[in-house]
Amino acid sequence: MQLIRGLHNLQHYQAQLAKGCVLTIGNFDGVHLGHQQVLQAVNAQAKALDLPSVVMIFEPLPIEFFSPQEAPVRLMNFREKLQAFKQTDIDYVLCVRFNTDFAALTAQQFVNGILLQGLNIKHLVVGDDFRFGQNRQGDFAYLKQAGLTNDFTVTDMPTFGVEQERVSSTRIRTALSKDGSNEPDLAEAKALMGKDFSFNGRVIHGQKLGRTIGFRTLNINPKRSQMPVQGVFAVTVDGIANKPWPGVANLGLRPTVDGVRPSIEVHLFNWDKDVYGKHVQVTLEAFIRPEMKFNGLDALKEQIAKDAQQAKQYFNLLD
Repeated sequence: MQLIRGLHNLQHYQAQLAKGCVLTIGNFDGVHLGHQQVLQAVNAQAKALDLPSVVMIFEPLPIEFFSPQEAPVRLMNFREKLQAFKQTDIDYVLCVRFNTDFAALTAQQFVNGILLQGLNIKHLVVGDDFRFGQNRQGDFAYLKQAGLTNDFTVTDMPTFGVEQERVSSTRIRTALSKDGSNEPDLAEAKALMGKDFSFNGRVIHGQKLGRTIGFRTLNINPKRSQMPVQGVFAVTVDGIANKPWPGVANLGLRPTVDGVRPSIEVHLFNWDKDVYGKHVQVTLEAFIRPEMKFNGLDALKEQIAKDAQQAKQYFNLLD
């Protein structure tokens, strides 16, 4: 998989796209099972036509551009999304900068300038509810007609369901965001995504408070302003050893000068090495409890000990 950063860089790929391409367009947040069905269809069509497969995504997401206060929390940041695409057979990911100029393109300008001139499209796979162009004037019917005029074909993807309900990024967020007595449904999220929920981040220096109370932690920067899930979890961490390493993690919020940011601390079992700067993947294995506030370090230390004990029990690490 190769990343094409911006429409202006399409000029460097004209030789690769000379015969055309098979394209799909979307946000692909979470790259869940529904998305995977679309990607498989794109790859199958690309193979049948002997053409490269291309996915067009956007940064920021359109809703983040138009209504940032209403934008849902992302299931994946940009880096995580690219890693997910690398696990497919997609040839190219075109990341389009969604800005004022792009939003102002009419449906006709989008088809002529980007799909035809930029990508030399021969086949397009989108949902039948796909809308595009200034004021969302373009739709599936418009694309079908444009295809007839410009010698490309368009197909839609039927809804993909799990337990008789449509798989969607919204449904996954709902499964993960339950709080209070309703714990996050990690099993449902896994059933919808096709894998356990995980996130990436770099290990950074923190306040090193954990060392003073006997629970050394990795402080992780997840490169996002929000997390779709909060609480304390049994986790495994990849990227620090030759196997996933078990631990217990607190996913919460930390006040900043401009609001709040995710606070992620992972206590690894039987681990004493510094891994500052390492880029790691944290997988949520089991929910332990919601995030809590404590009256002093003694109460915090006591609760962390209980959390660690419960996580060790999950991993069968108790003596």
